[in-house]
Amino acid sequence: MHFIQKEPKEKRVSLVQKLKSNKILRVPGAYNPLTAKVIEEIGYDAVYVSGGVMANDLGFPDIGLTTLEDVSTRSYLISRVTNLPTIVDIDTGFKSCEKTIQTFEEFGVAAVHLEDQIERKRCGHLGNKELISTDEMVKKIKECVLAKKDENFKIIARSDAKAVEGIEKMIDRCKAYIDAGAEIIFPEALENEKEFETVRKALNSYLLANMTEFGKTKLLNYKDLENLGYNIVIYPVTTQRLAMKSVEDGLRDIFKDGHQNNIIDKMQTRKRLYEIVEYEKYNALDEKIYNFSTEGHE
Repeated sequence: MHFIQKEPKEKRVSLVQKLKSNKILRVPGAYNPLTAKVIEEIGYDAVYVSGGVMANDLGFPDIGLTTLEDVSTRSYLISRVTNLPTIVDIDTGFKSCEKTIQTFEEFGVAAVHLEDQIERKRCGHLGNKELISTDEMVKKIKECVLAKKDENFKIIARSDAKAVEGIEKMIDRCKAYIDAGAEIIFPEALENEKEFETVRKALNSYLLANMTEFGKTKLLNYKDLENLGYNIVIYPVTTQRLAMKSVEDGLRDIFKDGHQNNIIDKMQTRKRLYEIVEYEKYNALDEKIYNFSTEGHE
C-alpha cells in the first residue's frame, strides 16, 4: 500500500499506455473509496464508477435521477484514493456535456462514457429503452471532445441501440460516434461471443465489454474477451452486489439471534481494515508532524 502520489494527468497517461499494451484491462466497479483501494491492492488495471451503482447507493433506481453533483462528488472521492485511472459512467451527460466533462476532468477522472439513450434512461440490460438520434449523439460527443483540456482524457461512447434497433444499426451508430471523436466504444447488452466478434470486426477503435451479472450478456472469461479483440472489461455492479448480499444476510442473522457472535468470521477484521486505509503510515506521519511541531516550540 502507499500514499497517493500520482497526479490525474499521470493516471490518464497510464490508461493510455495500458490500452496500447494489447492486453485487456480488467476494471471492477467501486461503489466507495475503500473498495477502490482494494481493487488497486489486488492488481486490477483501473477503477470503474457505475451510474447505476451510484443511483442504487443513494436509494434510487437507475432511471436518470442522479445529478452531476451526485456522481462527480463520489467519483472524486473514489479517484483520489487510488493511483489507478478511474473510468466513470456519466449516463446521458447531465444536460450540459461541456460542464460535465470539465467537472470530471477537474476532479481527476481518466475517462467517462456517454450513452445514446434519452434523458430518462434505463439500465442497459432492461427493456423499454428509448434512443436519441445518431445526429444528437454525435453532437454530444463533439461537445465532450471540445470541452476536455487533457488529450489523454478519454471519451467513451456507449450505444444501447442493439436491443432497440438491432446490431447492424448499432454498428452504424458507433461508426458515426468514432468519426465524432470517441476513441473507445462500449456496445451495451451484447449477448454472446458471436455478437462480440461481429462488433470487433466492424469497428476500428478500442472496445469495452460489460460483464454485469443477471443481465442479457453471457458472462465470459476475460481471456476469451481478449482473444475476441476487446480492450477493456468492466464488472460494474459486482462489488456492490457482493457487499449488499453480505450486509443483508448479516443484519437478518443479528435480528434473529440477538447478537453477532455467529457471523464474526464473515466480517472484515479491524486489523485488515487498518491495512487497507494505511493507518500505521498516517499515524507515523501524524506523530512526525506532532513531534516536529513540539520541538519547534521548545
